[in-house]
Amino acid sequence: MAGTVPSGSSRRQRILHVVGARPNFMKTAPVMAEMARRPAEFEQLLVHTGQHYDFEMSGVFFRDLEMPTPDRFLDVGSGSHAEQTARIMIAFEPVVQDWRPDWVVVVGDVNSTVACALVCAKLGVRVAHVEAGLRSCDRTMPEEINRLVTDQLADLLLTPSRDADANLRKEGVDQARIEFVGNVMIDTLVKHLAKARGRPIVSRMGLEAAGYALVTLHRPSNVDDPGDLREVLEGLCRIGGTLPVVFPVHPRTRHSLDEGMLSALSARVTLLDPLGYLDFIALLDSARLVITDSGGLQEESTYLGVPCLTVRPNTERPITISCGTNRLVPRERDALVAAARTAAEESRATRAIPELWDGATAPRVARAIAARASPR
Repeated sequence: MAGTVPSGSSRRQRILHVVGARPNFMKTAPVMAEMARRPAEFEQLLVHTGQHYDFEMSGVFFRDLEMPTPDRFLDVGSGSHAEQTARIMIAFEPVVQDWRPDWVVVVGDVNSTVACALVCAKLGVRVAHVEAGLRSCDRTMPEEINRLVTDQLADLLLTPSRDADANLRKEGVDQARIEFVGNVMIDTLVKHLAKARGRPIVSRMGLEAAGYALVTLHRPSNVDDPGDLREVLEGLCRIGGTLPVVFPVHPRTRHSLDEGMLSALSARVTLLDPLGYLDFIALLDSARLVITDSGGLQEESTYLGVPCLTVRPNTERPITISCGTNRLVPRERDALVAAARTAAEESRATRAIPELWDGATAPRVARAIAARASPR
């Protein structure tokens, strides 16, 4: 168990951490580990909403990241954005009422993030948002709505980059609520990179270091419409004619693949089931380039110096473009093929690691919360 209800201590702060989807785990794990090293200051509870849950997409990450078993699993499941958000709120409210935390820590931009922040705002419980202030300026993205609402509700906004601070100030957020701490996802990458590099998956698959492209696709804008998805997949097939392509297929994407698409893709691309964190980082670290629509992968590839093509018209992480290896690519077959050809020819050294992406963000998060302790 991550924590138990205390027996009378008034000095330790009760911290309730929320995870709901796989990207949350890499951000929560280092914060929990840091707070566990400070038992005189913190006691912790971990709640998994079950927004995404199966072993390969969720459970294996707890093992790889050495996270404690969740104290509560809400099992909300899938559904429309409204249905899922409502179910999370209904299930989460009694947890907050029972445990009466000093802080609820939410991360990222999934439905669990905004749902739990809204519950806390109604109950008068303080919220700390890790990875606050990121903006794509595209309100057609559900994640952008989640980011905007969560940051208006949160009491403490812990930002990963200076541009995130600027976004919040522009929206009228009081500077006293904002603290630049760096990118906590990089803490997880730094901690586990050596272990990931020891995994045999690259050699087991017969791949050569810097000799293949790694692909992830899961956003509805890319995979839900068959015509849009086909355009991207045709690009991947063309790339696969000259460079091996490895594609761990997200369940949402696999659901959208008809037999014709699957057959054509399988002829040119190596399709895998979803991977655990360590195996995936091993593949990323050795890739020649990555093609993705993921937010976190833009950051991880920047840190590792792997050229990244993001199949989206915008990104909430522009620092990965200005400092890193990332570039935006249209959802068009020929544009994707041309960008992949260019990226494959680039040196992996042409990037800079952004400020405070140093593997030490979790201690800054813990200090920021500890500094805002209040008497019970």
